Amino acid sequence: MLKKTAVGAVAASLVLAGGLAACSSSTSSGSSSMPTVTLMVGGIDKQIYLPYELAQQLGYYKKYGVNMVLSTEVNGGIGAEDAMAAGQVDMAGAWYIHTIDFQVKGKAVEDIVNLSGAPGEREMCATGSGIKSAAQWAGKNLGVTDLGSGTDELTQLLASKSGLSTSQYSRIGVNDGATAIAALKSGKVACLMTTQPTVLQIEQQGLGYSAIDLATASGATAAIGGTWPSAGVLARSDWVSANPKAAQDVVDALVATMHWIATHSAADIASELPQSYTQSNGFTKAEYITALTQDKAQFMPDGIMPAGGPETVMATEKAIGVNTSSVKLSATFTNTFALAANKLEGYPTTTTPEPANG
Repeated sequence: MLKKTAVGAVAASLVLAGGLAACSSSTSSGSSSMPTVTLMVGGIDKQIYLPYELAQQLGYYKKYGVNMVLSTEVNGGIGAEDAMAAGQVDMAGAWYIHTIDFQVKGKAVEDIVNLSGAPGEREMCATGSGIKSAAQWAGKNLGVTDLGSGTDELTQLLASKSGLSTSQYSRIGVNDGATAIAALKSGKVACLMTTQPTVLQIEQQGLGYSAIDLATASGATAAIGGTWPSAGVLARSDWVSANPKAAQDVVDALVATMHWIATHSAADIASELPQSYTQSNGFTKAEYITALTQDKAQFMPDGIMPAGGPETVMATEKAIGVNTSSVKLSATFTNTFALAANKLEGYPTTTTPEPANG
């Protein structure tokens, strides 16, 4: 999950984030009590990650008591989740699956609020290829955001479920946006996994079609076998323990944002986002809205980890050969902050109790 736009603004944000990382959760320059938190997103202008910036534009971070400094991954740079794990930023806007990957490596990272119940991805296959399922991938080159990314793991999962081993196809990092489109157009890849609004542009140019839907909860359930939680806020467990109020403030802001998303149209959402997000890579705002309308159902309104979701993601890891024998799923996420946030706003929630941690 890489790459992003608004380069000038993003670069400035990255510099600012780097300068503030060391003083996270400390007093911000404009307040004697408001903590500063730094959060890097795995592609801040991707539609699957829009809640982080939307919360900023709605003024919710400050409303709930935190000065949020957002930054984004850049092509060829350190991933958001790795920057968080290394202590360069406090939090990462990234996929839940990374919490399991980190635990396998002996690092304690947890998802403190879940934003989507599906990866938000679609497998786009070249027009004329005739590919309708992963079973037809043998001998093909498949595009992923980057090797080792969530799209890479999902691609391997889909292939595995169709009986293909990794030696029967090739995975190539194509990032997203223009570079991904170019890879499909040139024939470098037969299919690629990507998100909106790249999906819409591929369709509008007649370059490809959606062969596998992982953009909605229903699509993910059909393709993978269950709800597949993806975008969330990841943080090191020691940071969360040391900064519970700052963590709660961030979750309060994002849960309020998710409820706002659930009660507003794609056009309303687009109107609150910067122009650089809704009119980038050759897209018009109208096209952005069309794309968001198509896949808006991926967003979870209450920030609660969906029941069974962690187990489905764990099954993904097992299917691609990750040794998860040491993983305790209960330590990879918490609903505590999201439940408190919903209670604060008066929203009802239904969730199964968290398993005992241990």
